[in-house]
Amino acid sequence: MAHPGMPRPEALKLSKAKLLETLVRVDSDKQSSDRALEMENDFRTRIANHVQSLPTKDAKFAKFNTNPFVLMFYTLQHGFRRISEIEEAILPAKVFSSMETSAGRMVESVVLPQYGWEFAPSEMHSINSAIDGKKMMDDTLCLAALKSGPRCLNDEMSENFADAILMNCEAWAKASAIKKIDFTYGVLYGTKKQSNKKDWHILRNIAKKLHSGVREGPENQWHCKFVKKKVEVTVTVRIGIDLWNYVAGHELAFLEICTSLLRACVQPSRTEPGKQNYTISDLEQIISIAGIPRSFNTKILQRSQLEWLFFIARHFCDELIPGDFTSLKAKK
Repeated sequence: MAHPGMPRPEALKLSKAKLLETLVRVDSDKQSSDRALEMENDFRTRIANHVQSLPTKDAKFAKFNTNPFVLMFYTLQHGFRRISEIEEAILPAKVFSSMETSAGRMVESVVLPQYGWEFAPSEMHSINSAIDGKKMMDDTLCLAALKSGPRCLNDEMSENFADAILMNCEAWAKASAIKKIDFTYGVLYGTKKQSNKKDWHILRNIAKKLHSGVREGPENQWHCKFVKKKVEVTVTVRIGIDLWNYVAGHELAFLEICTSLLRACVQPSRTEPGKQNYTISDLEQIISIAGIPRSFNTKILQRSQLEWLFFIARHFCDELIPGDFTSLKAKK
């Protein structure tokens, strides 16, 4: 059963047409497009360095940490008869696993500085071990703990985050000579509906552990406020697009980040792809560019990259809908 007071977020719907309208704004705003291009270069360099460190075909078997039961199940599923067949599947699986571990840190180190934040990974078991980014905003110290996806936390981790905030908020405030802290538990992609709600339990645990000083509890909302020895603290859960809008202070950040990733990773094609057969039943609908006027064009992304834009965007919403493409105008 859900805990009393747990928020019930509605599904987040994104419109393809609205995404393209925002893409035009990024394309036409020099500061915005410059940020995207700078992140593109940074991503490309970091990704290239990371790829060089991934397992190669001369790696030793022990480094792959394979699960013998999974290997057998996969062998049955695909009807393999020779070890060489399963060996071909092991390498890409390990590459994905390695990238999962490092991708979050890479995104944080590239994106946060672009919006005035300090990327601040700290040693474990220090007062700053829960902090990945920080920024001063007027009289408030903004701190962020960032996780890759909306289901990363378990109950123990939620309680540990609550303890870290309660134990260290005074030290954080003293170190910056301020009395206000805005702490964000941020998730790089996903939606509040996709969350397993363990992130919300950080807020619940804070309110539960405090005997006094709670100014605003987390019931039916994604933040709480408390005062501890004259330090005013706000703790907020921000996920996906909501996080990036907050970090940047404007609504173009999500498209700037998507654009930089696409330009760094996806080479444009002169022709649109032909009919493809996908195993994932709704993938064709998600990436479809049907209805987009042939005249629609931007300099920052090519038409062949638009289906990749929708592919990425689907990770930041619960439903991707076409929207009204008639408002799109060609970029001269």
